Amino acid sequence: MKDEGIENHRTVSRDEWLAARKGLLEKEKQFTRLQDELNAERRSLPWVKVSKEYVFEGPNGKETLRDLFEGRSQLIVYHFMFAPEGSAGCPHCSLRADGFNGINVHLKERDVTMIAVSRGPYEKLAAYKERMGWGFKWVSSGNSDFNSDFHVSFKPEELATGQAFFNYATQNPGPADREGHSVFYKDERGDVFHTYSCYSRGNELFNIHYHYLDIVPKGRDENGRGPYWVRRQDEY
Repeated sequence: MKDEGIENHRTVSRDEWLAARKGLLEKEKQFTRLQDELNAERRSLPWVKVSKEYVFEGPNGKETLRDLFEGRSQLIVYHFMFAPEGSAGCPHCSLRADGFNGINVHLKERDVTMIAVSRGPYEKLAAYKERMGWGFKWVSSGNSDFNSDFHVSFKPEELATGQAFFNYATQNPGPADREGHSVFYKDERGDVFHTYSCYSRGNELFNIHYHYLDIVPKGRDENGRGPYWVRRQDEY
């Protein structure tokens, strides 16, 4: 279907365009400054010490949360939606993973390790990772309470009642697994602290594809297509 808004979009002279662009630039600068303030406030949040021992299964066998830092002091976990009974990862999580695959070489230079964690068994995660051609580390939390404790996996009774704690509110989370990012810090004594987590649309900050789509004329082009236009990279 032809997009009449695109077809009939206002056209002006270069001088008029430049004046409108400069006006928008002022708003963009305000947004950038506000974002800098928000980032600083995010980093200043208080921390919670992680006292429970979590064990994960990955390419190195069994590892603790402390092991996953790989000698660095900062750890970013992407909570990837891949349930134990699943055969493939969530398409939206896969889209996001296409964006962060490969960035670890840069993050490591800034004392940061980034990994993905899912409840699915490691064998399934490894097979899907190979299918997608990804290089980041991906481990299974299926034999621990990690996903539940960080509010990205939910019990059958929570799903049945639509009452689960997700995105900092009691609500219906939808599926049994949800997406999110969690950040941890490890001090010189080896103590681990939870510093930050975000869920739902809070993850859009880290979705490079949407940011590029947001600057083109059609935007995300989701009107009439529904929110689930995203496919895995080998399924378009």
